[in-house]
Amino acid sequence: SEVLAAEAASCLNRAMAALRDIWEEIGIPEEQRLERTDVVKQHIKSLLDMMVAEEQRLKERLLKSIAMYRKELDTLCSELQLSPFETEKESTILQMEKNLRMHVEELQRQKQDRKQELKALQEQDRDLCDILCTALFSIDSSTVPSLEDLDCYRRHVASLNTLKEQRREEFVSNKRQIILLMEELDHTPDTSFERDVVCENEEEFCLSKDNIVALQNLLQQLEARRALNEAVCAELRSRIVALWERLQIPQEERETSA
Repeated sequence: SEVLAAEAASCLNRAMAALRDIWEEIGIPEEQRLERTDVVKQHIKSLLDMMVAEEQRLKERLLKSIAMYRKELDTLCSELQLSPFETEKESTILQMEKNLRMHVEELQRQKQDRKQELKALQEQDRDLCDILCTALFSIDSSTVPSLEDLDCYRRHVASLNTLKEQRREEFVSNKRQIILLMEELDHTPDTSFERDVVCENEEEFCLSKDNIVALQNLLQQLEARRALNEAVCAELRSRIVALWERLQIPQEERETSA
């Protein structure tokens, strides 16, 4: 600051000396020179006062920004369930404003990321619940979810995906067996559920627990009918053999009939 003051004084002295030389060459009277000198002094003072006022306004803007960022940080830390942010005690006003601004921007990004992930998880949850006919995950959408909430939600959605794949595999396997049994029994689907089971678009079948149980029951019913038919056939074959024996039908004729 001392060097700056010396340079400023030197510049002012050179400028005043130059002005005096010009005034002498022009022939301006001494009284007017004093007036002009006073004008120069007032002009310099006004310029310096303006510069000081401008820098003071800058300082006030920075302090206002710091107060605003502190308030916003408190809100964000509360929403994100984080510990309050503490600034460095030795920081300058400028550095403090920068640190607070950068931290606010970072927490805003975290808030946005959490809300976007929550929205994506809810969309997946709705789709899975429609397929599995289960209840939606209970979470407050009006607040910013905590990291623990998101982790719990992720694991819930992952478990639903696993359940969906398990039920899908069971459905495809049972459907294949049901279609083969219906063809073998010459059975035409006569209920809406049976028609839903054998329909070509497997993605439309609701993989609810009740539907999986009903699917298993249908398979068991068809297997029981086939077993009954096989028993009846075995009984009829046994009777035919007995009749062949009583009628003494030749072996060649028996083979042709068989």
